[in-house]
Formats: sequence, structure tokens, C-alpha cells
Amino acid sequence: MSKPSPFTVSIPDESLTDLRRRLTMTRWPVEIPTPGWSAGAEPAAIRRLAAYWADGFDWRTREAAINQLPHFTVPIGGEQVHFLHYRGEGDHPFPIVLTHGWPSTFLEHVKLADRLARPSRYGGNPEDSFDVVVPSLPGFTFSAQRTDGARTHDLWHTLMRDVLGYQRYGAHGGDLGTGVTTWLARAYPDSLTGIHLLATIQPPNVPEEDQTPEEKEYLAEVARWRQEEGGYQHQQSTRPMTLAHGLSDSPTGLLAWIAEKYRAWSDCGGDLATRFTDDEVLTQVSLYWHTNTIATSLRPYFEYRYDWQRVEVPTGIAVFPHDLSRPPRSWVARTYHLTRYTPMPRGGHFAAHEEPALLADDITAFFREHRADR
Repeated sequence: MSKPSPFTVSIPDESLTDLRRRLTMTRWPVEIPTPGWSAGAEPAAIRRLAAYWADGFDWRTREAAINQLPHFTVPIGGEQVHFLHYRGEGDHPFPIVLTHGWPSTFLEHVKLADRLARPSRYGGNPEDSFDVVVPSLPGFTFSAQRTDGARTHDLWHTLMRDVLGYQRYGAHGGDLGTGVTTWLARAYPDSLTGIHLLATIQPPNVPEEDQTPEEKEYLAEVARWRQEEGGYQHQQSTRPMTLAHGLSDSPTGLLAWIAEKYRAWSDCGGDLATRFTDDEVLTQVSLYWHTNTIATSLRPYFEYRYDWQRVEVPTGIAVFPHDLSRPPRSWVARTYHLTRYTPMPRGGHFAAHEEPALLADDITAFFREHRADR
């Protein structure tokens, strides 16, 4: 098994020049008479962000900050896997792998990872520290997309056990990371001491007569969300390459597609700036743009398949009030061996970025019971 190699982000000047050219040549859509964001990405907001991206946003400064992070790459099964690896403080840091979702990148987990690895910086106990591994999903930014025979959870297990030497470890994930983390627990229950989630895999069809009132309300909320917000998911699941042609060619289109999700899915009260600065939004979008990975980031939606199995590994879940779904305790317990359920007071879909302290505290409390199991 190959050893990890340090990795440095270095976007060519030609890519930056091409981006500015494309932004300045944007052909803007004719606006339809709808207020604000009611029909999708607000034209004025996207024009403002695009203008700053073209003239004002300093990628090199952001790139230098990104390169202060502990980056590595390693070939696994012939595929390059990119990851951050934070070594925890104290004598016995506990290993954990954090898996991001869409339209996120590894960068979303940086605040959370630092809190988990170095709790004493934030008033915590060094004995609660973690060795934190933050891989980039296959086909996202600096990780190659999977070959047909590889599965993401298998890559993660090989990374944790065979590359980094962690025989027993924990895992956390939300969004796409929920599925990866769930599959890790199903496939390698003897190696996973526990998993912590922000969302869940649904149980098989539960007859209505067997549903609790709380579960019926939850399912009605899910149906409403799919009707009002689920168009992106349907498109990405059915015709991702049709969408990818536009998003890969137009930086303004890519910006609108991603920024609209940050606003709609975060606990921002309609004001994106309360949760994401312009620089944070544009850094995330730039990572997709300069690596040309928006098309491959849509692949998991197209390849998704439902395969229910109960998870017997101890499971915790943190439910944030503005996340895409908020399953009740009984619903989670239908699929998982649920041992911790935490309703959060605030926060949305991007909890690791929006509320890193709340999330770090919950992950720490959950795994405190499982540290002796490694």
C-alpha cells in the first residue's frame, strides 16, 4: 500500500485568466417579473457576486490559506484520493473520518476538524481530541472519480485502516456523506465503533397504520420539500450530463446553481451573508470551477440505488432545525441502532460550517462513550 504524499493546491494562472474572461463576457438572462429569490437565483445577487469574482476576489490569498491545511493524496486501487489529516492533541486521540456532501467540498469541514483535533483551543479537554481525516469525495475537487468497481465506503475503509493504520475508528457524515457513512457501518461493523449523522437512510415503506403521528408529519414535510425544493435532485438524478454542459462552461451558471443552494438550505433567514461571506461562497465555487469537477460531483445522484439494511453499529444523530429533513427519533431508530438523538437550537444543512461548535460538542459527547472500543 502506497504512503500518502503531501499535496499543494496550485491553480494555473491560465485558469484564473480564463475565468475572468468568461465572467466579463457573461450573457445575462432576461429577467422574469418575480421578486427576490422566488424563481431561483436572484439576478441582482448573482450579478454582484460575479462582478466581485471577476474583479476583487483574490484567489491567490484564498489558495495560500487553503495550503496551510494538512493536505495529502494517496493512490487507492489506482485512484487518487485527496484528504486532510489533522493529528489530535493529547496522548490518545480517537480516529474519525468526516464525509462532506453536495455542493460542499472538504473545506466545509475545516472549522469542525480543527475543533475536534484541538479541543483545548476552544475550552475543551485534550483527552477528547480526535485524529481527523477529511477526504474529498471521488470526483470532487482533488479526488479522482471512481472506477466502475470501486465504492466510496470501501475507499474510505482502505484509507483509514490500510493507509493510516486505524484498525478501529468512528465516522461522521451528512447529505451524500450520510450514505457513505451508513455503508461504512454496514460493510465494516467490526471496524466502526460508532457513526454520527446529520441525516438518515429511509427505512422501507412503513404502512401508514404503523406510523406515529410525528412520523406522519415528518413524511408530509418531506413530500412538501420534494415538491418545492427537489427539482435540482430530480435533474441531477436523471439527466446530470445535460446540466453539466452548462455548469462546466459558464462560471456564472455554476455560481447561481451553488449559491442558490447555500441560501435556501442554510439557517440564514434569507440573507446569505449571515452564514457565508462572499469570499467563502466564491472559494467553494472556485474549487469546483478550477478543477472542472461539477459534472463528476453529480454522478452520485445518478448512480444512487436504494438498498435498505439495518445498521447495528451505535449511531448518533444531530438534527438541525433548518436542514433539508428533520427525522423524528422513532423514524431514525427504524434503520439505525440509535443511542443519541440531539435536536439542535439553530443551524441548517451546512452545519459543519454554520455551527461547528454545536456539532463538535455533539460528536465529542457521542464518541466519548466509544473511545475504549478501539
